[in-house]
Amino acid sequence: MAMGLASSPLFSAPILLRRQLNHHHPHLFSTFASPQLPFSLLSRESAISNPRLPSLCFIKSTACKVSRSPVEVEDGINDEACELVNGVEISIGEGDDSILACLFTVVKNNNGTGILLLSDILGFEDSSTRDFAYHVACNSYNVLVPDLFRGDPWAKDRPKTLFEAWLAQQTPKRIAKDITTSKKWMMDEFVAAGISKKLGIIGFRFGGGRLIDALAQDGGACFGIGVSFYGTRIDPSFVANIKVFVLFDMGDNDPSCPVSALVDDFLNVNFDVHVDVLYFRKY
Repeated sequence: MAMGLASSPLFSAPILLRRQLNHHHPHLFSTFASPQLPFSLLSRESAISNPRLPSLCFIKSTACKVSRSPVEVEDGINDEACELVNGVEISIGEGDDSILACLFTVVKNNNGTGILLLSDILGFEDSSTRDFAYHVACNSYNVLVPDLFRGDPWAKDRPKTLFEAWLAQQTPKRIAKDITTSKKWMMDEFVAAGISKKLGIIGFRFGGGRLIDALAQDGGACFGIGVSFYGTRIDPSFVANIKVFVLFDMGDNDPSCPVSALVDDFLNVNFDVHVDVLYFRKY
């Protein structure tokens, strides 16, 4: 059972999943990846495992006020590689479709690219999730973290016997609608302005599974690339509808997301799958 990003180890079994679309390959990475944020920087731990990478910092934001109070993140060491990042809670959508979200934007050298970050079951207010979003935004990106659980995320102190009942209340239809609301808001903010060609999407654990659903539904219209960290409850049948690159990072011994079974499923829908097992971990 996922209990937050803080428990995640270094990359365990990265799987680069790509559909065999020859005419799409060259430009997909340029829509999301940039010299400021190679894929190796998408994990806090990567800076530890590779000392040549620039260290990144976390600066507490107090200056920006957009619709709600500034977001608090953990203090860290100031570094020239990191610009000031504003983190604020906002409301997106209208009426019953409106949801809360946390938006992180870098003040200087903003490249205009939007990234949708789907949290694990601990929700968008979890400190590890927000610190990661802050980390990514620090590299010139705009990161939106929606409240996928409508104010009712899973809590570490809840009895595990209640988990399945709680999860049943998080209906796929409602979560898909909230992801669509978030995507539309980001398209209006960052793509319609002509700054960014497409959005990126990252998901952790529960959010990593919903990333697959979102990419399949999107069909390459809005998202240019995706990264799923330890995704759970993945429906392999959705993979056939994904039109963009997806990087899967999975534990080789994760019972909630068996790597060998998923790779077989991916191969059955004609995906070219590369597996590189670095550590023998669960998640």
